[in-house]
Amino acid sequence: MENAFPKMLDLKNIMFTKILLFFAAAAIAAASIGCGGSTQSPSNTANSNAATGQKLVVALKPDKNPDQMIAERDAAAKFLSEKLGRPVEVIIPLSAAVINEGFSNGTIDLGYLSGTDLINAKDAELLLVGEINGKTTYKSYWLALKEKPYSNVNDLKGKPIAFASRTSTSGYVMPLWDLRQKGLISEKADPEEFFGAGNVFFGTGYVSAVERVLNGQAEAAAVSYYVLDENKHLTEEQRAKLKKVAEQGDVPTHIIAIRKNLTGPERDKLKAALLAMNEGANTELRDKLFTSKLVEAEQEAHLKPLRDALAVLPK
Repeated sequence: MENAFPKMLDLKNIMFTKILLFFAAAAIAAASIGCGGSTQSPSNTANSNAATGQKLVVALKPDKNPDQMIAERDAAAKFLSEKLGRPVEVIIPLSAAVINEGFSNGTIDLGYLSGTDLINAKDAELLLVGEINGKTTYKSYWLALKEKPYSNVNDLKGKPIAFASRTSTSGYVMPLWDLRQKGLISEKADPEEFFGAGNVFFGTGYVSAVERVLNGQAEAAAVSYYVLDENKHLTEEQRAKLKKVAEQGDVPTHIIAIRKNLTGPERDKLKAALLAMNEGANTELRDKLFTSKLVEAEQEAHLKPLRDALAVLPK
């Protein structure tokens, strides 16, 4: 089985260079925040930063092409800075694990995570979730090229496939749970039992998984429904080449998580600023960043479908 974080496939040299520079800059920014020489505890630092108007750090997931992420990062920082009256930096670390580490060491204040990412977080909790057509769940899809003969997940037996990442809810956990529920894999929940040894690959997000399909290196990719159904992650040309083979879920919508020790008025201000994205012209930026309307939710109720799925998978 391939390493969980393979390099992006078949990108031109200039695009690959952009990715390296982009993530390197994000990593340096995050490190510099944590190396400011403060001897305060993370809790005291959070309160002090809020009182003095110091920088708020927001982390997004690297699930789109670099140019698009850079544009959205800058727009998000500008919007939140104006709403909060303080500097805001939006970074895009290489993985959700880095975001969760930032929550723990006090260098990240808000992060956009999947349900699986939040379950793995020790020092973050749910602030807001996405709402899609009145629901806070959505579907996971298996995607393949339109010309391929596949019409259900059984057709993918013995075929090379790509999961979005090992921590993706819609791009790994739910598809794996579905295979287990259908009896296509054993209690070990090893996807190679069904797809074959050496046929299971992992991306660094939705786009990198789908690129394997588009490049002919995988027959199908497990991703969120909106990779195909919404014009957000892929180009129109790419989407036109793809079809849905199967769906599974319900998947809890993505979460805006907050560092646990950001409490009281500071938390309320952050929530109000984010909810303002539901208003008027702000929805365009909201949908680019978070895909859907932002709403409040109770953490454990929101995560229940995911916890139920994880209960039948190996720890």
